[in-house]
Amino acid sequence: MSESRAALRYAKAILDMAKDNKALDAVEKDMRSITTTISGSKELRDVLASPVVSGAMKKSALLEIFKDSHSITEGAINMLVDNKRLGMLNEVALKYIIINEQLKGKDVAYVTTAVPLDATMEKKILKKVAALTGNEVTIESKVDESIIGGFILRVGDLQYDASVSNKLNNLKREFSNSL
Repeated sequence: MSESRAALRYAKAILDMAKDNKALDAVEKDMRSITTTISGSKELRDVLASPVVSGAMKKSALLEIFKDSHSITEGAINMLVDNKRLGMLNEVALKYIIINEQLKGKDVAYVTTAVPLDATMEKKILKKVAALTGNEVTIESKVDESIIGGFILRVGDLQYDASVSNKLNNLKREFSNSL
């Protein structure tokens, strides 16, 4: 089973539990905090990915970092540690946010660009994505200079990578295969 499908299953289970406990928004806030924290800290990503650091140490570090989280979020972290799936915590959090937004009749468009988006581009993206999905859309933009130029757009399970770095990698792969 792919990591993405497993992450989606975990996210749905967490969402169901949050729905039963009427804590959808509180858990979503925690999940947004998790994605922001993990995305913003290379050191944390390295620790979570490290086979040298024990699961118990990862768990205690995460529970300390997210100590003000809802009990459902803490339970999710514990579950991922117990099942040796902690490496997909960020993906589970992202899937939870997406599913919860869709439940509200909204979609979140994640846009990664090499430079910050201006208001005109943001409006164009909002209009296009709303037309494609038929839902109300909000944009979460992220600047990543490593993509060199262009953009990466992700809405739900759809991803469109129009970045310069992706095109260069594709060219590199084509040249390698033709030798």
